[in-house]
Amino acid sequence: MTDHQTRVLREDELRAANTLFRAALHVKASSDEEWERTRGGYQPGRALGVFDDELIGTARSTDSELTVPGGGQVPLAAVTGVGVRADRTRRGVLTELMRTQFADFADRGVVAANLFASEGAIYGRFGYGVATLSRSYTVTPRLARLRPEVFAGGEVELIGLEPGLDQLPEHYARMTKRPGMMARASYWWTVLSMTLRRGEEPVTIAVHHGPHEVDGFAIYRVKRTPGGGPSVLQIEDMHAGNADAFAGLWRFLLGVDLIDEIQADSRPLDEPIELLFTDPRACRVTESGDETWLRLLDVPAALAARGHAEDGDPLVVEVADPVLGHNSGRYLVTPDEVRRTDEQAALRLGVDALAMVYLGGWRPSVLAQAGRVQVAGERTAYAADRLFGARTTPWCGTFF
Repeated sequence: MTDHQTRVLREDELRAANTLFRAALHVKASSDEEWERTRGGYQPGRALGVFDDELIGTARSTDSELTVPGGGQVPLAAVTGVGVRADRTRRGVLTELMRTQFADFADRGVVAANLFASEGAIYGRFGYGVATLSRSYTVTPRLARLRPEVFAGGEVELIGLEPGLDQLPEHYARMTKRPGMMARASYWWTVLSMTLRRGEEPVTIAVHHGPHEVDGFAIYRVKRTPGGGPSVLQIEDMHAGNADAFAGLWRFLLGVDLIDEIQADSRPLDEPIELLFTDPRACRVTESGDETWLRLLDVPAALAARGHAEDGDPLVVEVADPVLGHNSGRYLVTPDEVRRTDEQAALRLGVDALAMVYLGGWRPSVLAQAGRVQVAGERTAYAADRLFGARTTPWCGTFF
């Protein structure tokens, strides 16, 4: 136990929490103008603070929904703004924040939480596991000739920033279908609006019209280097609801004049960008790594909401959760049901490893090779891979 006080922050304490968080990332405090825009991204009642006479730690979240394999959705908390004052680290402050958040999530029936980790060694001990991966790439337009069989796509229309920010939430909501994607609350769109208004480069919003409605969009800005350096089209956000929209948006982007490179960050691992081109080397992967870290707060509810292979064999899974003990136990998982059982387990894993396989981003057999999962033989590993498989590689695509 400590003598710290952990509680929900008042409205008049939010700016101090924002300043503390930014300092933890070595970023200067927001100006008055920046804070007026930033405060709209705080959901009331979701910001926590740890006090030791004064504020020494903070974390916040926003309510959302997570798309899971099978197309279902579960209540999700998007955790962000986590920071501890530099002179109070390694004293249990972060642990207090995490446990208080978990208790609040449980009271509200939240099934899962996710976050983007600033450091990879921190959140595993709280039960978070790497659930989605992404890659960044650069396309060289002068080399990127589309293959003849690439879909023609529909009409692409440019819309202004203000009408675009009004329309995009509805368009995005129709595209939230890939496992790992999350609903975007109004608070998230407020932060995006603030982000897009930063910098000197103008922002362009392009929407793709399908047969009946908008089925894709791209937000980008062009960065021109003084002195004759490369002109780079930076994709800020891009979603396509189908293959035709994906091809149509890329046809448009490749046709933008005076562009030397197109950069896309944190894209799905299986996005078939190279396959569009006669020369796949027109696309160069520049980075790949973890995207979102997932925490299952209610294991039986999460397993029940997830779709499992219809012809998969029943499997008894034993979960160990040292932080949230109510999750620990054995579960019989079949394509039709999930229930607690006393039967002998064929698959044993920690709750962090379960989060890694939950969306289909990792196969249990692969985690078994790394010692993260214990399986009762090769046949069990195959059965677990099939039961927890997903038809689409998971991806979040929403930074928060």
